[in-house]
Amino acid sequence: MSTSQQTDPLIGRLVDDRYRVRARIARGGMATVYVATDLRLERRVALKVMHGHLSDDTVFQSRFIQEARSAARLADPHVVNVFDQGQDGDMAYLVMEYLPGITLRELMREQKRLNVAQTITIMDAVLSGLAAAHRAGIVHRDVKPENVLLAEDGRIKIGDFGLARATTANTASGAMLMGTIAYLAPELVTRGTADARSDIYSLGILLYEMLVGEQPYQGEQPMQIAFQHATESVPRPSAKNPGVPEQLDELVLWSTEKVPDDRPLDASVMLQRLRDIERELGVAPQVARAVSVGTAVDDDTLDSGEFTKVLPSNSTGPTASVDEVDNAAQLRVRARRRTARGAWLLVLVLVLAGVAGGTGWWFGSGPGSLVAVPAVNGLPFADAQAALQAQSLVAVQEDVYALNVAAGIVVGTDPDPGQRLDRDASVTVQVSQGPRPQQVEALGGMNIDQAKGILVGKNLVAGEEQREFTDSDAGAIVSASLVPRSGGAPIDCTPGCSAFEGETVTFLVSSGSVPGVRGMSVSGATDALTGVGLTVSGDARQEYSDSVDKGEVIGIVARDGGGNWRPGDTVTLTVSLGPPLFPVTNVVGMSRDAAKAALERDGFTVEWALFWNAAPDGLTKVTSQDPAAGAQRVKGTNVYLQLTVTG
Repeated sequence: MSTSQQTDPLIGRLVDDRYRVRARIARGGMATVYVATDLRLERRVALKVMHGHLSDDTVFQSRFIQEARSAARLADPHVVNVFDQGQDGDMAYLVMEYLPGITLRELMREQKRLNVAQTITIMDAVLSGLAAAHRAGIVHRDVKPENVLLAEDGRIKIGDFGLARATTANTASGAMLMGTIAYLAPELVTRGTADARSDIYSLGILLYEMLVGEQPYQGEQPMQIAFQHATESVPRPSAKNPGVPEQLDELVLWSTEKVPDDRPLDASVMLQRLRDIERELGVAPQVARAVSVGTAVDDDTLDSGEFTKVLPSNSTGPTASVDEVDNAAQLRVRARRRTARGAWLLVLVLVLAGVAGGTGWWFGSGPGSLVAVPAVNGLPFADAQAALQAQSLVAVQEDVYALNVAAGIVVGTDPDPGQRLDRDASVTVQVSQGPRPQQVEALGGMNIDQAKGILVGKNLVAGEEQREFTDSDAGAIVSASLVPRSGGAPIDCTPGCSAFEGETVTFLVSSGSVPGVRGMSVSGATDALTGVGLTVSGDARQEYSDSVDKGEVIGIVARDGGGNWRPGDTVTLTVSLGPPLFPVTNVVGMSRDAAKAALERDGFTVEWALFWNAAPDGLTKVTSQDPAAGAQRVKGTNVYLQLTVTG
């Protein structure tokens, strides 16, 4: 992952409690696009986030919302789907379909120019998607290779309806003239108006570029290119690439006519002609066309009811079908028409030449000449400021949080390095404040899985887990410790703590209580203990017990060193020998009552023949006892005495 990816503060963030940002895909003048995970629906999406410095600009905000509304109105397999649009704090975002792959611009950079089959495949898909937009009354206004997406699975889609507007609001004065200059229709350059036929012109330039490998108009300054759009005719692609069929030559010339009325009415008409050409050349699109719900792609000139609508008849020119047009004858008529317009075009050329010359001086060597933004990543702000000042640019500090960049060091600029700006323009310099601070709530007693989810949401690391047997429920956190990034002793985070993103929290987690084994057999106790991860020693300890029968388990020997048992520890069982035995007291030779007192004092009971109860104690004497003196018996054992009369 690049440094700019690592230092992007949005990566890893949870947007609107739903979209987890994973990585940055692309960055443009108005917004940055990320790949994210929709946690609610468990799918990958593309998240388009408006640049922070544009969030207060109502014009850009309205464009952003317009993109969502325009694309959401379309139901076509060749248009990038928009799923959601929202605001998270001061951050405006769109959620779109994620299409892993490349753009048409990247494909053309790699191949220079495309072959006829590739060109027809891509143009067929783009026209299908744009036809759906035109039927819905939407003009794209920014058709270019960067907005044609080629997915890895073969799908081809057109996206970025950021400049799209309804055909009933087709003017674009001054600041709203924002389409890429290389693909702008002449009417947008000269009058600032746009309708579906303006998109057709852009498609014609795009078709020419795919066939030839370069744009028809070249120039060092945007004004020079705009001047050529307004005054010159696009040449036949076959002049540069002899392998281009005549039918595609004519399609390029037809779609790039200077007068909008001379072009195809909309994308459906141009698509119909392209499919006629496909049949004539015997070349079919290489990727099968998908069919969207409610839209018959095979006949793109039909009105499909509630899903799409044909553009109003007053928004464009004539409604003649392509089948009724002899293109060769039309080209001859248009050639004569261009000659007739020569006089007023000469005047326009002179005026625009003067404007272009003045503009060329202003931007080429005058005060408006552009300068490139230098790369200042990794520098202290003061050094970055000096580097920008050397390029006649003004540094504006913006503090940002960066996980792996020390405080005070530049992590990026807006615009990016290499972008060309007017002298004295402002450049936002993003300076690291270090990792973002976070407040962690009390974790003690919380379930470990719940705690891990909290840490991930705060961009903290769930570290090592130790387990102990306690009286708490299994999985409950007994204690938590924060390991500071800066080093030093761990911090108790059990009752909650302050942390910085990227720091690690370790846990002591309860495994529940140790099973009670008192009164169990040795095998039963062993199964119960090993079932929870303890090891039972084969050397059991034996003890007498008044309450546990012989051979049954009394309990577990205390843990060496004290503390709680942990899974993997070895425990020793204490097994009962039954009640303890004691020697029977020797009372032979004692009197009856003295013998009784001695035996009862030692825990035994006494019995003799009943008639001896009538004899005075002084006349009695024990001659024998059963059990005999010294025999081992449990307390409570009855001792029978044989008595005699003393002489």
